[in-house]
Amino acid sequence: MKYLSIDLGLKRIGLAYSAHKDIVTPLKAIIRKNRNQASDEVKKAVKEWEIEAVVIGIPLGGSSEDEMRRRIAHFMNLVDFQGEVFYQDEAGSSKEAEALIKGEIKHIRDGRIDSISAMIILQRYLYKKK
Repeated sequence: MKYLSIDLGLKRIGLAYSAHKDIVTPLKAIIRKNRNQASDEVKKAVKEWEIEAVVIGIPLGGSSEDEMRRRIAHFMNLVDFQGEVFYQDEAGSSKEAEALIKGEIKHIRDGRIDSISAMIILQRYLYKKK
């Protein structure tokens, strides 16, 4: 199965890809100008990588979970993705991503941390499935 992981943010959208359970690759993040531009770019990634399932990071169990589920559902409607969508707890994924790169680019806002966070989210999901 080919997966796309999304770390959905208001300014940047991190993406990661996996076609093998043991290999997850961060992709170039999307710098979000508006939701239509962002959803179009995610659509392009879905088509380019022939994605069959999407895994989206969400703060599970928190007070914002319901609101985030609504935002994600709206965004995925714009993407018009026809495959399966799974949710994975994203708790701590950004901090873990920063630790992986040892803070070297902590203050750079080009999306690298967001895509590494998406990679971590997808690794967690795939590990859970084993």
